[in-house]
Amino acid sequence: MNPIENFRAGYIAVVGLPNVGKSTLLNRLLHFKISIVTPKPQTTRKNVLGILNAPQYQMVFIDTPGILEPRYTLQEKMLKSVKSAIADADVLVYMVDAAERRQAPQEVQKQMALTQNKAVILALNKIDLLEKRQLLPLIEQYSKIHPFKAIIPISAEKSDGLGQLLEEIAKNLPFGHPFYPSDYLSDQQERFFVAEIVREKIFKLYGEEIPYSCHVEIEEFREAAPSPEEPQEGKDYIRALILVEKPSQKGILIGKKGQALKKVGLLAREEIEAFLGRPVFLELFVKVAEDWRRKEGLLRRMGY
Repeated sequence: MNPIENFRAGYIAVVGLPNVGKSTLLNRLLHFKISIVTPKPQTTRKNVLGILNAPQYQMVFIDTPGILEPRYTLQEKMLKSVKSAIADADVLVYMVDAAERRQAPQEVQKQMALTQNKAVILALNKIDLLEKRQLLPLIEQYSKIHPFKAIIPISAEKSDGLGQLLEEIAKNLPFGHPFYPSDYLSDQQERFFVAEIVREKIFKLYGEEIPYSCHVEIEEFREAAPSPEEPQEGKDYIRALILVEKPSQKGILIGKKGQALKKVGLLAREEIEAFLGRPVFLELFVKVAEDWRRKEGLLRRMGY
């Protein structure tokens, strides 16, 4: 294959604290919902790849879990996947919630030790929630703590400043061939996205304990029903297993007469059908796997 003159291609890791808007940014850049988004922190558990193709470049974005101090084995795995994404990346986009100011610039400076001397672009997110007079002093503060390639104010939610962010990323990518065909949006299979959609609905419908205790696996995914007598005839059949850590959590998740779980299934099915572009028959089952977030062997089997 001949080199492509003036074509850039590379990996971009999107990193930062939990709930600063990393997944929202990726979805807006791709104009496609590839990462689930909820108001709760730590929604993203695994690195999610999203591919943006243009005539001049191919950007392979890695949406990462939020950086935090691990409290149990699952969180240790999540932090390890962040570090792996940083190691693989050509460019880093470090996101900060500029409106909430959960991180002082000095704390961001400490986290730059994780970036392994990579090219870092600082994205100050949620600027739509700031007054204009607050922005310039903030940029000045951050410019003193690290030699960022650029500091870009954005609002991922409002798609503001994203063009400038893409221009800056493109400038810092190496020249080279694309890594994926031009019609690819991700390297993940449909099963992954279906499981994530179910998990997103759990995050949105339940309180603090349940979402973090749940893991979703797709046990079966087939395209056609074997018999016209079956209710799922003419639809894709999806069987999803939801694992929880305690019997009490199973009861809460299912709800009285199964109504709570039925609502999860209804909302998930609607979004899965929109995602796949075809009708599905979705069955949800709940099983207890005690303390799964702390069990190394189980986590490995789950793909962490």
